Amino acid sequence: MCLLFFISAMVALAGCGVEQRAAEVETAVDSTSTSIGTPTSTSTSTSTSTPTSTPTSTPTSTPTSTSTPTPTLAPSAAPPVPTFTSVEQSLIARYASVMPTKWGERVPGVKTRLHTKDKVIALTFDACGGKEGSGYDEKLIQYLIQEQIPATLFINARWIAANPSTFQDLASNPLFEIENHGTEHRPLSVNGKLAYGIAGTKSVKEVIHEMNDNADQIEKLTGKRPLFFRSGTAFYDEVVVSVAHDLGFELAGYSVLGDAGATYNTEQVYNAISKAPSGSIVLAHMNHPEKDTAEGVIKAIPQLRKLGYNFVKLSAMQLT
Repeated sequence: MCLLFFISAMVALAGCGVEQRAAEVETAVDSTSTSIGTPTSTSTSTSTSTPTSTPTSTPTSTPTSTSTPTPTLAPSAAPPVPTFTSVEQSLIARYASVMPTKWGERVPGVKTRLHTKDKVIALTFDACGGKEGSGYDEKLIQYLIQEQIPATLFINARWIAANPSTFQDLASNPLFEIENHGTEHRPLSVNGKLAYGIAGTKSVKEVIHEMNDNADQIEKLTGKRPLFFRSGTAFYDEVVVSVAHDLGFELAGYSVLGDAGATYNTEQVYNAISKAPSGSIVLAHMNHPEKDTAEGVIKAIPQLRKLGYNFVKLSAMQLT
């Protein structure tokens, strides 16, 4: 599906020396190009000697010099790219006996802040879908567009299925970047842990498909594979963090809870977001138009601008 994804997974899993082989191929190709592009020296003049005084002597001449083409070796073939199935099986085998000891939103490897001293904040909005809500907060999104405020949208597969045309509109708007909020909106676990009453994935295989299946769908619809992943509830164990990195995903947490799953009222949203310090990643929701998230955001943003803050997408910054 994605060449970069498979190659990065291949290198991470097998340590197969792709870069060394690529260098060998490049060297061979360069050598071939040199031998073809540089003409060989060929004598074009024919010298004829004067016959000697001896009658029996046969006049001799210098033969035309003809160079024999130097054979060139074909470049060695690049190693085959592993299939997704082989990557999946390798990861399942690698983590089969690894038991997690950590669980939560602040597990090492989950990025929760922007690495900067500048007065910038990243606004991120989840669209969960299913029983967690497949609505569309058009008021919120239209305000961001009106004010030209960039944002990162974490979208679940179920929300895409319920809002196909809206999804395409959002994906085509350069203000927004589309990232991965999972296939079934599950906490990411290898042994089925719960978070906020939602059952987590139960195995490495389920972890892989919770991340990869929606990434495939987003890539198919937009032409761009998402880099960041945020699980349903933003809960993880440390084993799934390693699996995510092996698959080429960055796990995006948060440092400011903007609307607490769209349960905050307007003043609570305003207080949470307007007091966000530099480098914050704000988590709020765009799938509950009936709630107060939009009103709180609309009230908080002018205050942040007054304090000198700018807004960025996650991809524009290094995360820590």
